[in-house]
Amino acid sequence: MADVIIKNGTVITGSGKSAFKADVVIDGEWIESIEKAPVAASNGAKIIDARGKVVCPGIIDSHSHADLTVHMPNQAELLAPLVTQGITTFIGGNCGMGMAPITDRFYPELQMYLEGFTARPLDGNVTWRSMNGFMEHIENNGALLNMALLAPHGLIRIDAMGMAPRVATLDEKRRMDRTLEECMDAGCIGMSTGLQYMPGLQSDTRELIHLGKVIKKYDGIYVSHLRTYMNALDKAVNELVAVSRRNDIRGQISHIFWVPDMGVIGPLVRFFARRMIELSHQFVLPLKMDTEIEKCANRIGKLRRRGIQIGMDVMPTTTTFTHLLAYFPPWVIEGSKEAVAARLLSKRVRRQMRRDIEFGQMVWPHTGRNSWSLNLFKLLGWESTRIMSVVTEKNRKYEGMRIADIAAEQGKHPFEAMCDMLVDEEGRILVFSSLGEPEDRFTEQSIYAALSSPDVSISTDTILMGMGKPSHLFYGAYPKFFSRYVREMRMLNLETAVHKVTGLPASHFGLSKRGFIRPGYHADVLIFDPETIAPNVDFNNPIGHPSGIEHVFINGRHVVDNGEFQKDVVAGQLIRNSA
Repeated sequence: MADVIIKNGTVITGSGKSAFKADVVIDGEWIESIEKAPVAASNGAKIIDARGKVVCPGIIDSHSHADLTVHMPNQAELLAPLVTQGITTFIGGNCGMGMAPITDRFYPELQMYLEGFTARPLDGNVTWRSMNGFMEHIENNGALLNMALLAPHGLIRIDAMGMAPRVATLDEKRRMDRTLEECMDAGCIGMSTGLQYMPGLQSDTRELIHLGKVIKKYDGIYVSHLRTYMNALDKAVNELVAVSRRNDIRGQISHIFWVPDMGVIGPLVRFFARRMIELSHQFVLPLKMDTEIEKCANRIGKLRRRGIQIGMDVMPTTTTFTHLLAYFPPWVIEGSKEAVAARLLSKRVRRQMRRDIEFGQMVWPHTGRNSWSLNLFKLLGWESTRIMSVVTEKNRKYEGMRIADIAAEQGKHPFEAMCDMLVDEEGRILVFSSLGEPEDRFTEQSIYAALSSPDVSISTDTILMGMGKPSHLFYGAYPKFFSRYVREMRMLNLETAVHKVTGLPASHFGLSKRGFIRPGYHADVLIFDPETIAPNVDFNNPIGHPSGIEHVFINGRHVVDNGEFQKDVVAGQLIRNSA
């Protein structure tokens, strides 16, 4: 019996194949049928006229940190911007980071690791310990969106050996095996690594291949925030491919981007680029800036055609965001919060930190004292970074400001201003970084190859914590993708664009009966107007409501009706690994 009949729409199934006119019938949480002949109204069925609109699967965000928020009592309010832009499912547990397992072994190190990113105290906010306990908490309390989780390598490694700056012993690898198995048994769909962050950057390829054997047992996926996105990008990709091929498992490169280390001529290159960024308000000097990413995307395409299942995702932005301590030498964040605070307070240790930042050599495999690859202050300059969020009222006025401007206001060097603020905030600062003005048209050219590739999905890297200055992607990533890159720039056709955000991630991440408009599939359905879809947000005004997103169904429940978010409809499901 039909509950909803979507009539007269242009159906794009998510497969990449041509659109067609049809009626879509929803029965309960399932798609009952797709009918090219008109469907007669049935008793009690809700009729939606989708004439002139696209009817497609709900969007699957292949790289998100919404799992850091989904356990909160107000998660439906915090995550609403995802649903209102058409997202029905997200993949969480990325970058080696997650909300489980939370173990007592090396708890101070784990607490420092998580609180620096979530900006929330663990004590009092976490009532579980195991991954299964976290999943049960979600199922018992409800989730706004569908969610699949990756087992976070960072937490698994901390449980085995704390923040030790070395390779793992065989016994420590075996402990990681057991913890990873527990996560996979609970229902994780794979494992993620954050190899630019401590403690992941201290792992070696042998450790990752070793853990891949556990992933293989569950037909899982290996997802990696790579060891570098700089000059050795090819080596970082090789590492992921090695883990995937040696274990015959799927692999995924997270949020691809490329920032070259220009060495001694770096300041001169930055000066030229910033001048081009300033001029991009009037005109854009067309330069081939996406060569490295294009090579990577082409390689992925060739591997996929040979049956080697490697994927990749990209954010439609050139502005990165993460926690501020990630830009510091890795040894700074070893140990507890108290140990980190003591280092930040010490003038002698501060001098060591600054020397490592200014004179560090970002050399493969980036495991040395001052060779980490997220040394963005050296790559992009002190003026590259802005405050995204803080936790104290004292520093709230600085949210959105460049650290260089904060330092000038305080009469300090930017490094000293950062250290003082980190002490105030107990390390809980999130930041944005960009070469010049965020979202400029000049550096945008560096991501064209990934945006246009049919083998690369689109992601948000969502960090919605209910504080600070959010990224505009959290409110309008997909409307931006469809309006700018599909409708305006015509980089790819509508069918391919829909495939990149639905069927492609669903198939690659193994999400059963999702990501396509097909009978017998979950009724995760999006209806949007391809002529009016727009994000209505930007970096400086990140909070807003997109246009053109007319209806969203999650598991057959109407969560966006005529553009209005239905705040009391919590329809998401936890997607567990069926293996």
